[in-house]
Amino acid sequence: MAKKKNKKAENKLVRSINKNIRSSTRKLKPILRSIVGKNVDKVIRDLTFSDKRISKDIKKTISSAVSNAENNFQYDIDNLIVKEAYCGKQVVMKRFRPRAKGRASPIMKPYSNLTIILSEKQKEKEKVEKR
Repeated sequence: MAKKKNKKAENKLVRSINKNIRSSTRKLKPILRSIVGKNVDKVIRDLTFSDKRISKDIKKTISSAVSNAENNFQYDIDNLIVKEAYCGKQVVMKRFRPRAKGRASPIMKPYSNLTIILSEKQKEKEKVEKR
């Protein structure tokens, strides 16, 4: 019997990872949830006009993933969508702030990892053929 080849091998994923982002995962997650499933052009436009400070780092990571897709896999930029976007915890810098009566209160400065995964949007004709 002949084995069937996986169709997943055709659709390669493009990954870009940004480590040591100076923000907590709590602040990153709402932005990442809003960009998943969207076209890359629209995501970059939305992040450009976002009020959040961290959107610059997310935009830089997405731009890196787009350039990886274009140079390494020869994907068409217009067909790229954000398949996955997630973040994870990194180190936490601990600092102390002097308070009254000789006490000190802690200041936590968290860092995060950011991973963006892009894939090429399948055309409607290909979807119909698979059925």
